[in-house]
Amino acid sequence: MERIQPGDALIVVDVQNDFCPGGALAVPDGDAVVPVINRIMRAFPVVVATQDWHPDGHISFASRHVGREPFQVVQIEGTEQVLWPDHCVEGTPGADLHPDLDATALRVVLRKGTNPEVDSYSAFVENDRMTTTGLAGLLRELGVQRVFLGGLATDVCVRATALDGRRAGFQVILLEDACRAVDVPPGNLEKALEEMKAADVPILRTDELEA
Repeated sequence: MERIQPGDALIVVDVQNDFCPGGALAVPDGDAVVPVINRIMRAFPVVVATQDWHPDGHISFASRHVGREPFQVVQIEGTEQVLWPDHCVEGTPGADLHPDLDATALRVVLRKGTNPEVDSYSAFVENDRMTTTGLAGLLRELGVQRVFLGGLATDVCVRATALDGRRAGFQVILLEDACRAVDVPPGNLEKALEEMKAADVPILRTDELEA
């Protein structure tokens, strides 16, 4: 069993309507993470949620690129970019946190992907690898040393948050049953899990936590 300690935080990644069944970019079984996360949230001293919060015409939207389709991969200024359906547009219901998520347990909600020209998967650093979100500094101010991750999607924003959390000097633990994957392209989930393991990110289940 892994005991939750002072200095631990839970980061709830992008549990938003557009990433859940019926949403614009639904992760298969994405809403199944909600009861799992709700069950453990209040055991953590600090809980942070992230939201994709894109302006209309965001650079990651396939609709912005003439002749391109969702899930195609393009190069934008030397950076590989997956083109997604329009999703989590700021101020729309799709961008809202899932209504069943216990938002009263959240200490902070961090919005990312707000720059129309830069995508943002990680809760720590945007995809240009230069723009930080401020989360690392906030967690340090709150005395956080170890972060646990749940949310959507395992192989996209959760993966990026895990790897950048390690680069920022935090211990990071993935809560596998509190996440779901999109697995685009096929095999992406397996690749992401291997990358996280290689970065010394243990993979646990929530029933292995002890408050």
